[in-house]
Amino acid sequence: MASCNSTLLIPFFFFFFFALAASESLIDQSDSNPTDCADRWIHIRRLPSTFNLDLLSNCSGYPLFGDLCPFLPNHGLGHKTHNRSQSWYRTDSLMMELIFHRRMLEYPCLTSDPRQADAVYLPYYAGIDAMRYLYGPEVNSSADQGLQLYQFLQEDLPEVWSRNSGHDHFMVLARPAWDFSQPLDSDPPTWGTSLLELPHFFNVTALTVEARAWPWQEHAVPYPTSFHPPNLSLLESWMQRARRSKRTSLMMFAGGGGSPTSSPNIRRSIRSECENSTSNVTNNVHGNGFYGGAGGYSKLCDIVDCSNGICEHNPIRFMKPMLQASFCLQPPGDTPTRRSMFDSILAGCIPVFFEELSARAQYGWHLPEDQYPKFAVYIPKEDVVFKDTRILDVLRNIPRARVRRMREKVLGLIPRIMYRKHGSSIGLRAKKDAFDIAIEGVLQKVMSRVHRGQIFVQ
Repeated sequence: MASCNSTLLIPFFFFFFFALAASESLIDQSDSNPTDCADRWIHIRRLPSTFNLDLLSNCSGYPLFGDLCPFLPNHGLGHKTHNRSQSWYRTDSLMMELIFHRRMLEYPCLTSDPRQADAVYLPYYAGIDAMRYLYGPEVNSSADQGLQLYQFLQEDLPEVWSRNSGHDHFMVLARPAWDFSQPLDSDPPTWGTSLLELPHFFNVTALTVEARAWPWQEHAVPYPTSFHPPNLSLLESWMQRARRSKRTSLMMFAGGGGSPTSSPNIRRSIRSECENSTSNVTNNVHGNGFYGGAGGYSKLCDIVDCSNGICEHNPIRFMKPMLQASFCLQPPGDTPTRRSMFDSILAGCIPVFFEELSARAQYGWHLPEDQYPKFAVYIPKEDVVFKDTRILDVLRNIPRARVRRMREKVLGLIPRIMYRKHGSSIGLRAKKDAFDIAIEGVLQKVMSRVHRGQIFVQ
């Protein structure tokens, strides 16, 4: 396999090895600072580099994926969108495992003593490791992903694993859980690996960008967007820009698919409705507070074509249209969830969902389920595809006052769904971001199973 440019990796690896060593030499602070870290101590399990950093050294050699190397700078945030940018990066969602690892290294309640830890973090880059099983020569052994890790945990400090049978361990998966859910008895193998189907890991909490509906050990966390502010001033500046932005489009869709030749599906319906909508309709607002005609909009529907991944690492393509739209359509694709949902929240654009599994049944820690009517619209995809429900009609019938309230609620969610830059200012650290909320959720989940004696049979 080809390897990454050494000028990229040398400073990266130097920092990580230094930081890992530092985290292992931490002084036990439980006696000196018991209130700040009570029930919050985390131990980072020192894994062989074959489970994380070595996987990055082949960043240009993964089959069918292309070159991962450009996304490694800035500890997984990727290159800046332009030289003067302070908050915007060309972030690949597959780097979430690396982003979490980097942030864990500055978590304030780390302990080098696993016996003191309330939770144990496994820095295994499972999403990157999965690529050699999904596409490479080892595709026929995809049921084996995770077995080497389990063997290591059994042989190296086995008491750390065995004390709670893995209930206090957690790891991060930068892919939907479906990619790790191939049944162990599949013959021939189907899509995915079997990491989450291995009985060895049934007790481990898995943070993933998309969880399945039933496994209790999985929990979805936000996809990384391209926005990673380093200080509070830049966050507030962006939020003010999104708040002041003039919304000239009623709704917009950024994505691919929906070809007229495809079978009936929600993306095809969206494209058809957008293409048939009338632009520059008389701009008026009904006296009853509902939008009529275009309701002050110069365009009813806007489409940003993101086919073939052309928008994935270029937020400039879609953020401006999102800033100019009141509603952002979030139809499911290969799987129910989309990174675009979180991009739209960043832009203050009210998300419109067509499946419960796209968000409401996913991100409970970050976006409480009972709050969805306050910041999102739900239209069942079956109503649009098969019952002739027009999305434009639904959105135009939402009162103006409610739209304003919803947008303000969306703007308030921005700190909760973004991943701030590592090493950020003290002021910004006071606001909980997606990482902070995920770690709080993990600790509560572990506590409910371990500290309260509710351990399930493995």
